[in-house]
Amino acid sequence: MKTNLRKLFSPILNYFESGEDKYIYKPSHRKILLFMGCLSLFLSIISLIAAVVASQIAGFLPILVFFIGGLVCVIVGLLGNEHAVAKMWGSK
Repeated sequence: MKTNLRKLFSPILNYFESGEDKYIYKPSHRKILLFMGCLSLFLSIISLIAAVVASQIAGFLPILVFFIGGLVCVIVGLLGNEHAVAKMWGSK
């Protein structure tokens, strides 16, 4: 299952897993990345509800930003290797 998901999300994962530079990885980085991704997805759902209740089309920009950011964080946190997580953190 994980290999199929890695193939599906390979464009995202290839970007973060590329490179041969040194990196600093800590297991807590992955946990925090997953937490922040879930938090962003939650914020996108809250923004969607608020936009629908208020009947505001302009509310879909925050929804899109939080959803894409959260989705990338969750994908890299769950499926990415240590280099991908360290690259998300920007640690070298």
